Amino acid sequence: MLRVALFLGTNLAVLLVLSLTFRVLGIEGLLAANGVDLDLTALLVFAAVIGFGGSLVSLFLSKPMVKAMMRVRVIEPPCNPTERWLLQTARDQARRAGIAMPEIGIFDHPSPNAFATGRRRDAALVAVSTGLLARLRREEIEAVLGHEIAHAANGDMVTLALIQGVVNTFVVFLSRLAGFLVDRLVLRVERGHGPGYWIVSLVAELVLGVLATAIVMWFSRWREFRADAGGAALAGRHNMIAALERLRGLRHAPPMPDEMRALAFDAGRVQALFASHPPLEARIAALRAPDRHAAARPGGRRSLRF
Repeated sequence: MLRVALFLGTNLAVLLVLSLTFRVLGIEGLLAANGVDLDLTALLVFAAVIGFGGSLVSLFLSKPMVKAMMRVRVIEPPCNPTERWLLQTARDQARRAGIAMPEIGIFDHPSPNAFATGRRRDAALVAVSTGLLARLRREEIEAVLGHEIAHAANGDMVTLALIQGVVNTFVVFLSRLAGFLVDRLVLRVERGHGPGYWIVSLVAELVLGVLATAIVMWFSRWREFRADAGGAALAGRHNMIAALERLRGLRHAPPMPDEMRALAFDAGRVQALFASHPPLEARIAALRAPDRHAAARPGGRRSLRF
């Protein structure tokens, strides 16, 4: 309920801030003085509907889409001792994190990887690759599971969708505004939309979309440090560090498919500005710093604030 209130509150705040900004700067008066019949309020509402609509649809369809794309086999029931151990470990970690037991699945890929997704923290999906099960020791796998369950407990899927909706709103609003201004003030189109509107809107949306992606990826990298702290609390700091060091040693494994890199445990070799995950070296250093992990010690549900 709190995340829904946060979503609606942020959406309303974006609309109010943009509206007040244009009023304070006198942009509405300037547009009216030049004969520009642009309804900024209507444009804000349109931008918010488009911006948050796509983000919410992606969030609600995340589990079935990922299951289909990655051919995830949900463990239900377990078929061997390894699967039984995975379920028991995840059940224990979910209980300690204060969330409902997530679905646990396995997907066939040689890369040691894992991801968490889902529209609610109590209805998450955590999946691990066959490469992860084959290449990591059990205590390291336990740390990876803890990392992903921490993502679910932190509500990172919902929060990321919220941030994406906010930046989408800005991208849609500003690109349409730029196209409209060029159409009316430069090309002097009096009615409807001329070619200048569509061309400028498209170019502006592409440019602003790139900048928006950088913002979302920065936020994603920040959340990874919190998930690492959560994994350390659930599985032990030494195990979390060991898992990251093992992944660093296996970074030459076959890469994940492009459609999964934003969800996966390790983003691979991507340009730093647009990487969804921080460098493994930075994550290991953060876990080794005393002030990073002191507040994330295991010892009960109340102490696990990821």
